Amino acid sequence: MSSIIVGTAGHIDHGKTTLVHALTGIDTDRLAEEKRRGISIELGFAHLDLGAGLTAGFVDVPGHERFVKTMVAGVTGIDLVLLIISADESIKPQTREHFDICRLLGVRQGIVVVTKSDAVDPDIVELVKLEAEEFVAGSFLEGAPILAVSARTGQGLDELKQAIRQQAAAAPTRASRQPLRLPIDRTFAMKGFGTVVTGTLSAGAIQPEQEVELQPLQRRLRVRGVQVHGKPAKAAHAGQRTAVNLAGIEHTDIARGMVLTAPNTLRPVSVIDCRLTLLPGTKPLHGRTPIHFHAGTAEVVGAARPLTDGLVRIRLREPLLLLPGDRFILRKFSPVITIGGGEVIEIDPPRKSRAARLAPLTTPERAALLVKDSVHGIAKTDLLWRLGEPITAGLEIAGFCVDPAWLESKQPELEKALANYHKANPLLPGMPREELRTKVIPKAPPARVEALLKANKKLTAQADTVRLTTHKVQLQQDEQDARTKIEGAFEKGGLAVPSQREVLTASGVDATRAAILLATLLKDKKLVRVSADLVFHHTAIDALKVLLATHKGQSFAVGEFKDWTGCSRKYAIPLLEFLDRERLTRREGDARLAL
Repeated sequence: MSSIIVGTAGHIDHGKTTLVHALTGIDTDRLAEEKRRGISIELGFAHLDLGAGLTAGFVDVPGHERFVKTMVAGVTGIDLVLLIISADESIKPQTREHFDICRLLGVRQGIVVVTKSDAVDPDIVELVKLEAEEFVAGSFLEGAPILAVSARTGQGLDELKQAIRQQAAAAPTRASRQPLRLPIDRTFAMKGFGTVVTGTLSAGAIQPEQEVELQPLQRRLRVRGVQVHGKPAKAAHAGQRTAVNLAGIEHTDIARGMVLTAPNTLRPVSVIDCRLTLLPGTKPLHGRTPIHFHAGTAEVVGAARPLTDGLVRIRLREPLLLLPGDRFILRKFSPVITIGGGEVIEIDPPRKSRAARLAPLTTPERAALLVKDSVHGIAKTDLLWRLGEPITAGLEIAGFCVDPAWLESKQPELEKALANYHKANPLLPGMPREELRTKVIPKAPPARVEALLKANKKLTAQADTVRLTTHKVQLQQDEQDARTKIEGAFEKGGLAVPSQREVLTASGVDATRAAILLATLLKDKKLVRVSADLVFHHTAIDALKVLLATHKGQSFAVGEFKDWTGCSRKYAIPLLEFLDRERLTRREGDARLAL
């Protein structure tokens, strides 16, 4: 079953709540104060089965000017608005402000509903309909149905339901590729269940036992249960009114404006660049204009600074979970009146704004620009956060998206650095990766070297070193002789080898070259390092392993090992510790077991 979210809008006492009750049978005024005063103070919720697999979730908003911020929280994310105009009062101030808010939030579908049609003469009803038609001319409601109804007599309700049904069938589907986002509009405790939050699921899906993250608190929580339109559900999907039972938190720790999302996907921000539309008659912004910023179900104080071409940078006093494409409303700091609204272009922007370049681009084009501007590449997780949907741009290597032009530009530097290193260190097989990074891309993360290496067939990476593929260790005659001498000395020693220092000193070359030659023998596995001070020839170690295999399953002491091998304690203990590390023996108290 698919869902559409229907929001009401209009002046106080024009019959919004009464109309929703007449359509759904649900009284959305749940507070005692609302019933006593006869006006809506908080958001109200109801639902209606439209048939043919369609359900309408209703968000009923307060009409009083003191509760406009509550109204904004309610209509954000709706698919269809019912613009309510009373037949006995026609268009009033909050009708205008609510309609402006719907336009600024990008609502694209709606129906004009003239209520209380039984309270005036039919001629008056027709006059109000004409006024409404003129009022919405040039807006998204131009050409929309204008229906006269009476919640008291039931006149026109069937026609209104049919109009809602038609618009629901034509409503675009919600963004399914975006990560989970549930802006919270209500939180309470339910006896026997604990904390419950409600909201309109703007993207993704949520299901029981799922782990979620509460933003901007960045707190991990577990979903105990999910309801859609008051009934338990295996999952809730984008576009549905959803109630979520959360474990591990008190309802008093949650407030309207917070958001549930998937862990490790999205992060709150305090600075955004936006496209702004000011309402007619509003003075242009200047300097850092203090404002009330409304987005999703949240409202925070901030400051707006004009950029160019209708773009602004907004700094929020408290961080919010926002994504590019999110719509928002700006209200003046004092007096608190709606002055405009718009669309988020970039979150957490650089010091020098690039909103003018990003604004006209599609999402894939924005991704390409972000990758290019990132200099050293950007993590796919960061790209998801900055764009609001999973997308790959440039070359994807090891979880990063890298600009091909950057890769190409760095290759000559990479090759030159390696060539210089080989020239200065001809006996070494390659350059350490970290040293290569600090020489070529010192400000880039270490993982970015991998992107460079994979893109260049002229390079060979082995373990922690990198070399030009053409590079080979070239030994001079005295170095070849010294290498042979070093290896021979350890081979001759068997399991009673001389010290490294003695061997290197007698090699016939200087200490630095001798140490490098020893390292090459270890790398080529001609020699085996057993401890910091002891190196053995591989033939001695291989023979020891064969000897040990003949005692497999046998427990033995150090003395027995010395008898088997003929070596002194000086060598026996380091050799046994080496065999333990190699898992050829296992220490059991003072004895060992041959494995």
